[in-house]
Amino acid sequence: MWILGRKGPSGFSACSTAEEVTKGIDGTGLTAIVTGASSGIGTETTRVLALRGVHVVLAVRNTDTGRKVKEAILKENPNAKLDVMELDLGSMASVRKFASEYKSSGLPLNLLM
Repeated sequence: MWILGRKGPSGFSACSTAEEVTKGIDGTGLTAIVTGASSGIGTETTRVLALRGVHVVLAVRNTDTGRKVKEAILKENPNAKLDVMELDLGSMASVRKFASEYKSSGLPLNLLM
């Protein structure tokens, strides 16, 4: 067992960043839905997946906030492929609407986070 900064068998530790862990990975051609992408770990997950070439759908309750996150990521990575879609996981009606709209988009689904 490793503690704090000591690297584990993977070569990473609790101090490793998402960028370090995904270094050298090419996600081109993959599509991911990231729930909660408008704040915290969801935003960071979206940022790093986009950095690695993944087409990311930001699934958020507040689309205005989601669009702001999208704009911030595009400033850092102008080639990022990002879409913002409304999704409230506390509402089955919202989940059904999201699923229907996503299915209609024709995008594949490779990752769901």
